[in-house]
Amino acid sequence: MPRFAANLTMLYNEHPFLERFAAAAADGFQGVEYLFPYAFDPTDIARCLAAHGLQQVLFNAPPGNWDAGERGLACLPGREGEFRAGFVKALDYARALACNRIHVMAGLAPASADAAELQATYLSNLAWAAGLAYGDGCDVLIEPINTRDMPGYYLTHQAAAHDVVRTIGAPNLKVQMDLYHCQVMEGDVASKIRQYLPTGRVGHFQLAGVPMRHEPDLGELNYPYLFDVIDEVSAAVGWSGWVGCEYRPARGAVPGGTTAGLGWLPRD
Repeated sequence: MPRFAANLTMLYNEHPFLERFAAAAADGFQGVEYLFPYAFDPTDIARCLAAHGLQQVLFNAPPGNWDAGERGLACLPGREGEFRAGFVKALDYARALACNRIHVMAGLAPASADAAELQATYLSNLAWAAGLAYGDGCDVLIEPINTRDMPGYYLTHQAAAHDVVRTIGAPNLKVQMDLYHCQVMEGDVASKIRQYLPTGRVGHFQLAGVPMRHEPDLGELNYPYLFDVIDEVSAAVGWSGWVGCEYRPARGAVPGGTTAGLGWLPRD
């Protein structure tokens, strides 16, 4: 069975952020992920991880001005200096948290931008980030995101993400395969797992129910079947990564809401 990591940005929202680590551990999670750690001192986060026996498996590099609607900088010409400073900060956090995966958001493509310039900027920034992170044993991840949730996002399809990884050729540049986004944009999820996981280019999975982004047992995807597919292919190719639980609990942030919705979670 895959290893599941609780996404502490979306789960356990009835608790302050630093208390969510204890809640996740109490429900049996051994790994955690979240969007951004930068509002907190890394030593405080590291203390929470150690206290509850948790592994930090993923977080995002700074995305620009999130509150103003920015969703990453990697493809944006003229923002290279800001992108690189942000990635250096992310790598500092990764070292402090013993985390070996950083997700780099591509950004929203300006409507008037030149497509070739966007692509060249994206490839250059990712190659630079992968080179910087390589010495730390850290993977740089890119994620196709659906245009319903994030209109205008630059990277939207699995094939495009894998083309980017192949083009750059860095061994630590990989794809973050979110099965929710994949289903919304493309469908045929099981076939895509079978197609892409054996390539060695998939560094992480995420999940949520479709279409409401609630628990994975609420919606149109048959996750028990997909978990079996991941297990089958992983056993064949030696993949041992994580599946991040990046969904919004249907009960919202009420006390115990996340825990009450974990009936889908396989228990060994």
